[in-house]
Amino acid sequence: MAGGIGSRFWPLSTQKYPKQFQDILGTGRTMIQQTYDRISQIVPAENIYVITNSEYVSLTEQQLPELDLANIVGEPMMKNTAACNIYMANKIAAKNPNANMIVLPADHLILKEKTFLEKVELAFSLASQNDFLITLGITPTRPDTGFGYIQFLETENSDYFKVKTFTEKPDLEIAESFLESGDFLWNAGIFIWNTKSILAAFEEYLQDMSQQFISCEYNTDEEATCIETIYPKVAKISIDNGILEKAQNVYVIPADLGWSDLGTWTSVFENSKKDENKNAIQSKNVLTYHTQGNIIQIKNKNKAAIIDGLKDYIIVDTDKALLICPRKNDQRIKEYIHDLKSTKKGDKFL
Repeated sequence: MAGGIGSRFWPLSTQKYPKQFQDILGTGRTMIQQTYDRISQIVPAENIYVITNSEYVSLTEQQLPELDLANIVGEPMMKNTAACNIYMANKIAAKNPNANMIVLPADHLILKEKTFLEKVELAFSLASQNDFLITLGITPTRPDTGFGYIQFLETENSDYFKVKTFTEKPDLEIAESFLESGDFLWNAGIFIWNTKSILAAFEEYLQDMSQQFISCEYNTDEEATCIETIYPKVAKISIDNGILEKAQNVYVIPADLGWSDLGTWTSVFENSKKDENKNAIQSKNVLTYHTQGNIIQIKNKNKAAIIDGLKDYIIVDTDKALLICPRKNDQRIKEYIHDLKSTKKGDKFL
């Protein structure tokens, strides 16, 4: 899944060039390329699909030349994650009705790739033998309101557990209670299931959406026209709200993956290499004095920057915009964008 805008990473991530197509951590590979590199170790290229906004199809083609053009699918509009999941499940099932599939966000960091691949192989095995909807769960380290939470029924000597409750993005008070209870995991947004299982779940819990997508003939010349016709009609709802919170056959595999959804500049700071003063600097020609705990990105390689006396700040300078704000305020970046859009200058920048 590679259709998001990544607005919390403004000004680096923009509507025309969102974060999944950026090398956020300075590794030499963009987020979508790293996701492809990871899963292609166990899934052949001909079975890897990217679903993204139609605006980003050509960008995906440029960054993933290994993929057949037919495997890069453009959505005509943003409809949240339920629509893209049922679309791809139908498209894959039309080729192989017994296929198992894994759903991966294109912009997540996974440091422990060997563990990830082992957990995915386990999930594939379970999905092929059972009517399970499987997710990978991460042990929470803080009461984060930006993640879904999975409460599981613990049994001894098991690598996977039945999900008791599935809650999408709770408020802070509830997130704190989840953390204290000790029987909750973060939902990493990585799902594994058989196409029959997920399509049956859509038929049970989102029947109107299911009926809309059944009407299309997939992998034919008529597919695109049909999708363009039905997309304005389908509900805008997440797979979490629409299916996983309601289904009784959801299972979770706990996984220590070195995972981050890289959802904010602070999460990038936490996962970046730092100098002796704990500054995460991904730019040349930057001098710092009395400066600690900052993330600094100057995208113009020919521009020099001097940072003096700042602590725990985000400094991001692009060709079109400059962001300087405390790291503790990184959740407010969407508000900054809203304010910019209300100005003539902001329209130019965005």
